[in-house]
Amino acid sequence: MGPMQVPAHFEYERATSVDHALALLAKWGSEARVVAGGHSLIPMMKLRLARPEALVDINDLEELAYVRLDGDVLAVGAMTRHADLLASPLVGEHYPIFHDAERVIADPVVRNRGTVGGSLCQADPSEDLSAAFAAVDAAAVVRGPDGVRRVPVREFHTGPYETVVAPGELLVEVVVPVRPGGGSAYEKVERRVGDWAVAAAGAAVWLAGDTIADAGIGLTAVGAAHFHAPAAEEFLRGSAATDSVLVEAGRIAAERCEPVADQRGPADYKKHLAGELTVRALRRAVARARGVA
Repeated sequence: MGPMQVPAHFEYERATSVDHALALLAKWGSEARVVAGGHSLIPMMKLRLARPEALVDINDLEELAYVRLDGDVLAVGAMTRHADLLASPLVGEHYPIFHDAERVIADPVVRNRGTVGGSLCQADPSEDLSAAFAAVDAAAVVRGPDGVRRVPVREFHTGPYETVVAPGELLVEVVVPVRPGGGSAYEKVERRVGDWAVAAAGAAVWLAGDTIADAGIGLTAVGAAHFHAPAAEEFLRGSAATDSVLVEAGRIAAERCEPVADQRGPADYKKHLAGELTVRALRRAVARARGVA
């Protein structure tokens, strides 16, 4: 193993509660990083792309591992493992988009260890759950020394690998409003099973008769700002839920993407996929909203 495949020296602290985790983060300040599943952070540390002075391990915080209904919201604790989100009947009943997304995230080993909060906080531009939560207009609940604040997921990511979570703060929960008349779905193209997306799209729609009362579209790996497509959403609201309308929404979503060519494909191919996958996700979401899928 070469010298650049070993992490730089760091201190390690294991938190026993949320309060303890916040105290440890306050102790180490901006030089600390939180580790949950560790599937993204540890490889970055081995390559020395990340060099924290201290790791605060929150794997024992079972108080943050849950999926439950709290009044009119679906609440997902930040330490909920991917496998548990996939297995949750509550999620399947209210937002099948997350079951769709979790089935194509990595592999069972990673899903058994990786966490919802870790995925959102890693803020990888190709991350699946960021697009899925953006589609359903979720909110992130962040706790810190000054109390608790709620941030729309569409404002949570400030750039590649950057979020609004400040030093000393901890993402503790993600909440999604539960509304009647809705359907949701997620579509992804990947080079091989479990890979990061070449492109992916999530959609959520709420129908009033044959009219789209509201809609959300999440996009990943295609250069969509904040993982969503606001112009396409606006076009859908108040429109008839016809296939031609869904196709036009896909065109609008693709038009406003700014994908970058890389080893997963050229930019024009990714832009094409953004439109096509948006249409596929919208079709399935509408069908589910109508109770026919």
